[in-house]
Order: sequence, then C-alpha cells, then structure tokens
Amino acid sequence: MKSGLLLLLASAACFAQTPSVAQGGVLNSATYVRGQAVSPGSLVAIFGSELAAGLAQADSIPLSTTLANVSVTFNNVPAPLTFVSPGQINAQLPWNVLSSGSLSGMAQVVVTRNGVASAPQSVEVAPFAPGIYAVENQAIAINLDGSLAQPAGAIPGINTRPARQGDAIIILGTGLGAVDSPPANGAASRDQLRSVNTPPMVLINGMTSPVLFAGLSPDFVGVYQVNATVPNTTGAGAALPLQWSVGGVTSTDRTTIAVATP
Repeated sequence: MKSGLLLLLASAACFAQTPSVAQGGVLNSATYVRGQAVSPGSLVAIFGSELAAGLAQADSIPLSTTLANVSVTFNNVPAPLTFVSPGQINAQLPWNVLSSGSLSGMAQVVVTRNGVASAPQSVEVAPFAPGIYAVENQAIAINLDGSLAQPAGAIPGINTRPARQGDAIIILGTGLGAVDSPPANGAASRDQLRSVNTPPMVLINGMTSPVLFAGLSPDFVGVYQVNATVPNTTGAGAALPLQWSVGGVTSTDRTTIAVATP
C-alpha cells in the first residue's frame, strides 16, 4: 500500500513540473541570434527547461496550438506549435500578437505544460526580423533543378551544386514582416499567393540581387520565400555571404551560398 502511494505521489510530481522560459530565450528560428527582436507571423524558437515531457512534432497543417499537452501564448494569444521538447519549443509568433495598429512593442510569453504555467517572460516584437534558414551556415537557397546552392557534396544526403551567375534561386527564411493578405495563425499559404508589404533587398557577397518575388512560401507555416537572380557581379566562391535586408534590418553575414561563373 505504501509503495503504491509513493508511486502515485511521484507520478503527480512529474505531471506538476513547472516549465520555465529562459530570459531572452525567444529567438528567430532561422538565426538563433540573441538580443534581437522577433516579428509577427514568423517562426520562433523558445528555450528553457521542463517545457515538455518529451519530443513531439506537428504532423498536419493548420498547426494546432496544443502539442503533447503543451501550449504557448504571446500576450494571451495562442501560438501554433511545430515542435516541443524539454529544452526547446518551435512556434509561430501569432500575426495578431500586438494590439491593432501597433508595429512594435513587447509581448509576454507563457508556456503551459499539463495545466501548469511558466512565469511570463518578455520578448521584443518588431516589424522585421529577417533570417535565412541554413544547415551549419549553408543557406537553404534552392536552384531551379531542386538542388541546394552549395558546393557539390557539401551536405550528406542532399543534392548540392553551386548556383551560377545569372540563374534564379529560391531562398527560404523567416521574419520579413507583414503580407498583403495574412493567413490565419497556423495556416499555410496554399490557397493564394501572398506578397510582403515591404520588399526585401537580397545581397550576395555584398552585391544587390534582383528580386523576382518575396512572400510566404505556400507549403510551410511562418516561412517566407524570396526568388532572386544571382548577379554577375558577385564573384565566385564556395561560401559567399547571403543576406536579406528589410526595414533597415539586415540578416547575419554568416549564412553563405556557393556561386560559380556561368
């Protein structure tokens, strides 16, 4: 009897563990740069402890605001979740995280696990927080044949080859700000084309690249797609800096692309 009671108490203690969000622990999911704001509609990574009992990943779109008994709110607005684990949660920052008409401000993030809520943490929200997705700093920049614009064999299991000057590429990232017709929180953009309100500038090795399209990627929640042309002035190299710049904010120059001459 006593052993059964102890087991019950231990189980209750497990379910009552309190999640904790790290101070400054809400980051752009593409860059993980600390001390920078995040933007509405973008994907963010939330770091902390006891955030979830284990690993779980969303398997359908629209994304749910509850995953493995975990939920997140920003300013009391439920956030769609893509991934949860004890130390990290990936979520979409709701489009309506700020009050109507506000372009920037502070949000309070709260993680709730099995009905137990974390203490709120403040996160800065700004109109733009550009970041390009990458694998070990190698940008997710896609050639028109589906290969990544990286040196041949650079990423095991993935078809890669350098982009060529004059070719079009597709760049994936997040944080490019408001679009002309925001989808619902947690929804993808398969129903219609959605363009950003403020077109970004694309820089390859410091050279401006002509932008053909900038908006939401149709198949992913919170992911932006920029189609651009590699200019002939970039030079050639295996690791040229690739950046987005919008609203006076420029993404890190550590993200790179491989470019070859025609």
